[in-house]
Amino acid sequence: MSTIVALVGATATGKSAVALAAAEACGAEIVNADALQVYRDLDIGTAKPSREERRRVPHHLVDILDPRERFSAGEFARRARAALAEIAARGRPAIVVGGSGLYLRALWAGLAAIPDVDESARRELEGRLRSEGLPILRRELLAVDPATAARIGRNDTQRILRALTVALSTGKPLSAWLTDAATENPAPKMRRFGLTLPRAVLYDRIAARVQRMTDGGWLSEVRGLLTAGVSRDAPALQAIGYSDWIRYLDGETSSRETVDAIVRATRRYAKRQETWFRREPEIEWLSALDDASAIAALRKSLDVGEEER
Repeated sequence: MSTIVALVGATATGKSAVALAAAEACGAEIVNADALQVYRDLDIGTAKPSREERRRVPHHLVDILDPRERFSAGEFARRARAALAEIAARGRPAIVVGGSGLYLRALWAGLAAIPDVDESARRELEGRLRSEGLPILRRELLAVDPATAARIGRNDTQRILRALTVALSTGKPLSAWLTDAATENPAPKMRRFGLTLPRAVLYDRIAARVQRMTDGGWLSEVRGLLTAGVSRDAPALQAIGYSDWIRYLDGETSSRETVDAIVRATRRYAKRQETWFRREPEIEWLSALDDASAIAALRKSLDVGEEER
């Protein structure tokens, strides 16, 4: 395949701008790895590349779904691999860019075809969580699946329960399912870069971006989706910001309260993204305070591919 690089990181670190500049300089194409930019008519609140930017550099997996449709990490990985194969067939390099951690993990390592879990096992574990507490369940996970326990945070209740449920329901630890998936469906080779910012700077950027989106017509975008018949419970409208503006339209919050709530939720999401990507192997971290150096790093990696061809 042509040279591929991935550019990941928290929201508002400037991934899209860096990827666009590097792609334009190297003749690369971009594959979107943002879970919301796949939806048509969600433009402002997803910081989607403009039509002019997409004219300058081909973008894949943007505007491919109706807001009512569901999208999964497995489906993303399938479509992303197909897009990367098409780009390679044209002899061009590719940049995978986004912050949806599970989607990227599916692309990099494959998602295991885990059988449906036993609901009774799930309910039993939820009952034990209430009666015994999370530390005891985590010790149990360490015993049955130490590899998964090692990469899950001590307080990550949802993932600890999920991993234990898989092990108890299938008789096979989650780490083994994932290893089998990677063996059966090897990931496309790519160099992985991550953009990072000091927390205070990132939080300021998030607040400024939410305000720009608000000033740019985010509320009108949400109102237009509802007017077009998109249900309030559509998958795309459960996202940060979209669900908040719906509550505003329902009279539950004021405009100022809505903006503040979006900023807080986005900051929490960015913190989760940072934690997720810090646990991913092979990511080379770049400072988002120095766009020029970040662009140069991507260009250098892609230029190596040009020389090899």
